[in-house]
Amino acid sequence: MLLGLGGALVALALWFGGQLHWLENSAWLARVRTLAKPSPATSQIKVILLDQPSLDWGKNENSWGTWPWPREVWGALLDFCKRSGVKAIGFDVLFTEPSSYGVNDDQALGDAIRRGAPFVGAAFLGEQQGEFTNWPAALPLKLPAFQAWDKAAIRFSRAWKSAPRATFPISAIATNAALLADVNGVPDFDGVYRHATLVREFDGHLMPSLGFATYLAGHPQARLALEPGWLTVDGKRFPIDKRGRAILRFIGAPGAPGAHQTFNVREIIRSELLLREGKAPSIAPSALKDCYVLFGYSAPGLLDLRPTPVSKVYPGVLVHATALDNLLSRMFLRELPDLWNGLATLLLALAAGVAGRFSRNSWQTVLGFVVFLALVIGLGFAGYLAGWWWPVAPDLVAVAFALVGAVVVNYATEGRQKAFIKSAFKYYLGPEVIEQIIADPAKLQLGGEKRELTIFFSDIEKFSGFSERLDPPTLTGLLNEYLSEMGACIQGEGGYLDKYIGDAIVAFWNAPLGQDDHAARACRAALRCQRRLAELRPDFEQRTSAVVKARIGLNTGAVIVGNMGSRERFNYTILGDAANLASRLEGANKAFGTYLMVSETTWQQSGGNFVGRELGRLRVVGRKAPVRVYELAGLPGEGRPAHFAAFEAALAQFYAGEFAAALAAFEQLPDDPASRAYAAQCRALLAHPPAAWDGVWSLTEK
Repeated sequence: MLLGLGGALVALALWFGGQLHWLENSAWLARVRTLAKPSPATSQIKVILLDQPSLDWGKNENSWGTWPWPREVWGALLDFCKRSGVKAIGFDVLFTEPSSYGVNDDQALGDAIRRGAPFVGAAFLGEQQGEFTNWPAALPLKLPAFQAWDKAAIRFSRAWKSAPRATFPISAIATNAALLADVNGVPDFDGVYRHATLVREFDGHLMPSLGFATYLAGHPQARLALEPGWLTVDGKRFPIDKRGRAILRFIGAPGAPGAHQTFNVREIIRSELLLREGKAPSIAPSALKDCYVLFGYSAPGLLDLRPTPVSKVYPGVLVHATALDNLLSRMFLRELPDLWNGLATLLLALAAGVAGRFSRNSWQTVLGFVVFLALVIGLGFAGYLAGWWWPVAPDLVAVAFALVGAVVVNYATEGRQKAFIKSAFKYYLGPEVIEQIIADPAKLQLGGEKRELTIFFSDIEKFSGFSERLDPPTLTGLLNEYLSEMGACIQGEGGYLDKYIGDAIVAFWNAPLGQDDHAARACRAALRCQRRLAELRPDFEQRTSAVVKARIGLNTGAVIVGNMGSRERFNYTILGDAANLASRLEGANKAFGTYLMVSETTWQQSGGNFVGRELGRLRVVGRKAPVRVYELAGLPGEGRPAHFAAFEAALAQFYAGEFAAALAAFEQLPDDPASRAYAAQCRALLAHPPAAWDGVWSLTEK
């Protein structure tokens, strides 16, 4: 509980101090991009863009000269919208200076506005930029009337800021427009537009933003009220923050499926001119019927591209379109109150701290991190779908702090016990068994289970002979290095090192941890051992004058595996006929002059993809049933020795009892030790033919 409380306090202090907003904004971007989709009102909003092709068209195909175009050009756009029967049109364009084409150009635009659909003109309310500090006496007050405005309550908020300066359009526009609107969108602290300031105060008056004003131009009788936290339109309440901003619910990147339909101004103007000539337009007026239309720039050179969560280059007019969309569909998001945010962070952190303390091993700890972090992220997404901005950054930090703290405390309190167990048993048990004991101390008892394993036996050839010639330090150094290198190869393939018996190694796979590919792992380990020993052999010979070679036997079968021994001391080991056969196969290498022999069960379960050959059917000492054995020579995909095919053909003759033919075939392979061994066996069988022949070679020594 203390861990959770501490995590919550740290996270909330960082959150309200502003240090976690970068993390929250990244998480917000993921939510917006994942859940962005059109609303029922999206089809009611159309956007006309002055894009780069339109800008090039005006320059190259008309006599309009450089930008800006003559203002009378916009008359064609406004006439087309009037012809289409739009509800209102908002211009995200500031006409603050008289036209360079003369007074008549401004008058032509004013006339087009007057005869057209309800028009919203653009003004600019700013902190430092702006020509006026009071409403100009010469301009009409083209603003909506708020029936209720709790000025005292709103201004009491330190976050609410009136705009000290303003820039207004020329008189021809301000006089003829239905409303004036603020087009100065204010980004968040990192420059990204996530909010829309629906209303701003200037000189004691409230001016709507462009999207909001376009709606009001189509509904001139709308009843408006403003109070702390809410904007009310015709009885419908829309959430705003202390600054008068609404959180936008974006519908998608420009051009994405379902996004606001856009038209380029070139085709709109062309269509109006064609209609005036009685010709068919490229865009039918019905495309805009009964819609709200917003006009703005998307050409990069006109500098009205803004970063948003759905796109780094988002035309500014589309931010206003999104605000209008959210207004029509009542989809503005609400900010989670600070009290709810704090309680949620505290509860999540407390739960994470308790869960972390009850995690007794690594997988439970990892599961705790996954579950709680997924829960926090899931709450963020669920909140978005429910219409809330649920901050996940403080929750993530609080949960992470509580869980990491739990890991540290667990390590401090349980680390000593684990260290004691590891220290006490590391010389007797493999690390896998130690980890199982730490996870479940009840496993420290006698007993075992029957399981199919692949067993590995190895022995150094002629070890007794050269060990007698070496002094103890040299012999010990050689043996320790050899066993270390071979053990690394075995453990590298997930094998369990059962024991070292002098120079011999006993290992197995598929216990204590299950391994579906245990036979293949054992084969790879055996090949790795032989190849590593081949690399070490020259150095060993130079240091000790001893040629170190090892024989390996592998067998797969059912054995008893578990803790065996006395009550005072026991070992995790194996017992059974399959283990004995692996030992016999190691020794059987001597009869064939080979160094890596595997049983038929191992060969089959390894997948049969390894390079090798069948060596014969053996009856080993102490076992009546014969076993088919193979020599393992290479990894899957490696080249097969050329003489293997000839050997197998000779072996088939040997199985058939054609000893003379087999002898002749084996003698053709004088460099192959197995062929030489079979040639000698064929001579013995020709000298003393067996009464009955079953193709089995019975060994007489281990």
